[in-house]
Amino acid sequence: MLYLHIPFCKQACHYCNFHFSTSLKQKDAMVDALLKEMELRSDYLADKRLESVYFGGGTPSLLGLNDLERIFETIHRLFQIAPDAEITLEANPDDLNRETLRDLRNNTPVNRLSIGIQSFRDADLVWMNRAHRSNEARSCIEHALATGFQDLTIDLIYGAPTTSDEQWQENLAIAFDYGIPHLSCYCLTVEEGTALGTFVRRGQQPPVDEEKAARQFEYLIQATETAGYDHYEISNFAHPGRYARHNSNYWRGAHYLGVGPSAHSFDGGARQWNISNNALYIKALQEEKVPFEREVLTPEQRFNEYLMTALRTIWGAERSQMEQIDPAFAAHFEQAVQAFLASGTVEKIADTYRLTREGKLLADRIAMELFVDNASGLHNNTKKSPDS
Repeated sequence: MLYLHIPFCKQACHYCNFHFSTSLKQKDAMVDALLKEMELRSDYLADKRLESVYFGGGTPSLLGLNDLERIFETIHRLFQIAPDAEITLEANPDDLNRETLRDLRNNTPVNRLSIGIQSFRDADLVWMNRAHRSNEARSCIEHALATGFQDLTIDLIYGAPTTSDEQWQENLAIAFDYGIPHLSCYCLTVEEGTALGTFVRRGQQPPVDEEKAARQFEYLIQATETAGYDHYEISNFAHPGRYARHNSNYWRGAHYLGVGPSAHSFDGGARQWNISNNALYIKALQEEKVPFEREVLTPEQRFNEYLMTALRTIWGAERSQMEQIDPAFAAHFEQAVQAFLASGTVEKIADTYRLTREGKLLADRIAMELFVDNASGLHNNTKKSPDS
């Protein structure tokens, strides 16, 4: 798995806390740095065969065709892309006109688009400070389908103060009408360091209405099920056989290489992340250095991360996988989970534990209460890596 972080956006959405710059002055130098990092780190993955490539950001659709051609030329030189690899480009609707889509379809290996729609309502888009409007949201989907992109996912946000229950239902109905095979639906969150966080702190915007957000999430679960989608991860819904392979592998603990400023990588035992500064990232790569920090995961961290991701998915958390990390942690989980089994928020099927529909409303809290950090005495006896 290969992830490329493209750290540029036309403007800053009020809710976004990802790393990006609204200035494109360094775009060419950034592409050069990405190519150099791939060369320097091409041995990070033991298996050079890529089953998926993902362009995230930021806004990767701001890259020109020449930029993408240079990047793919380097990927092909350093790695082997599987014939059926999933190659995803995140995009904003205002970047996807018919000509751009034709170029992507005919001149690049990109075969999947992840489009940041967020809403089909102008009032929502203005409030979020999105660069596009509802007519562009619709036209980019229509152009993508007409151009031959069948693997589409769109992002939608619920819980915004401008989005009533009826309007949320309308957003989903539009997505269903287009036959979009994959939906990523996120509850609005207020993050520190964002414009929205500042507005809420100053009383200029209300905090998220948790009751409304819960209602809209429950409707989302019900409506997607009726429309034939599998709810295969807390925020992700897909037609059978149309799951996002790249993200599914993240959730199942696969190894991956991430290049670009702020990008993360995972080799099974340690995580590392690049500096979140465009200028310093470019400067370091010009000197043939990769500016990153690294953390060797303790068994405790590996166990908790496994629980956090596995419980959010349709595949659930397997007792056998827990025991491979640490039998004592698995025994702790077996005892701690009983309360959630009794309450009906977790179900057990053979060796696997999964959240029920009711449990999905409390996913993060349930996982945190099952972490080994909450097991008195257990985590104190775990040996820490000297590198952590």
